[in-house]
Amino acid sequence: MKVMILGANSYIARNVIQVLLRTPEKYQLALYDREEQHKDNVEGYQSLNILDAEAVNKLDFSSDIIYMFVGRTGSVQGFDEYDNFIDVNERSLLNVLNACRQQNSKAKVIFPSTRLVYKGVPGKLKEDAEKEFKTVYAANKFACEQYLKMYENVYGIQYRIFRICIPYGTIIPGAKSYGTAEFFLSKAENGEDISLYGDGSQRRTLTYMEDLCNALIQGAESEALTNDVYNIGGEDYSLDEMAKLIGKYYNVGVSYVEWPETALKIESGDTVFDSQKLDSMAGITYPMKFEEWVRK
Repeated sequence: MKVMILGANSYIARNVIQVLLRTPEKYQLALYDREEQHKDNVEGYQSLNILDAEAVNKLDFSSDIIYMFVGRTGSVQGFDEYDNFIDVNERSLLNVLNACRQQNSKAKVIFPSTRLVYKGVPGKLKEDAEKEFKTVYAANKFACEQYLKMYENVYGIQYRIFRICIPYGTIIPGAKSYGTAEFFLSKAENGEDISLYGDGSQRRTLTYMEDLCNALIQGAESEALTNDVYNIGGEDYSLDEMAKLIGKYYNVGVSYVEWPETALKIESGDTVFDSQKLDSMAGITYPMKFEEWVRK
């Protein structure tokens, strides 16, 4: 199976690659990103400026699966660096989709999206729940979802959109991410109290990285899935529950601070995913438990 991974040096991509490498006889990997070398020195890597449409058009898109991990994340930064956010998050995908169109690619484009496209409400969110966009990044991601739908409708390019809430952990030895769980953990490891805005009551779906990778791989390969959007599931925790659980194992406390004005304005509220559609159609499970990960 020919698998192209764009944005191969991104954190989720590096973990997905490690899972794919467990069965090298099954996958032929073509890896691309802007840096000169792959961070994990995986073979089959080439440097690519994905904002250069001509360079993208020269790639061979006769793959079975194309993972689109190129992206710029951030909240407030998007207001100041909107041109970069639009280029990296939207223009890059359009370059890929146009190259697929011109080469008549039959590949399935796999696109990781975000919880931030949802309007946060109590209870579980299905894929068709109300949307709300409080940051440039959130608007970028939803725009990309619409581009994928447009190109499928007009040119027949296949896609799968997987919305991700809060990933945590890694399967790459020595590597760390900069997510919510890792931020809490780093504070605790340094003997510092974990600080939360407000009362920390906002609820999230937590997905362990290896479970997330398996969902992205199984979902991409599943013949039951079609051109659609799928929530990736996991466990339901509030930020306060996360912080207290970590604090218990490291013997540190949890402190509560007043919301900064800007942070409060872009806070999404509860985003807990209903992943029944993906789980039932592709047989996805989530074996790792957050408390087990913290304990380890």
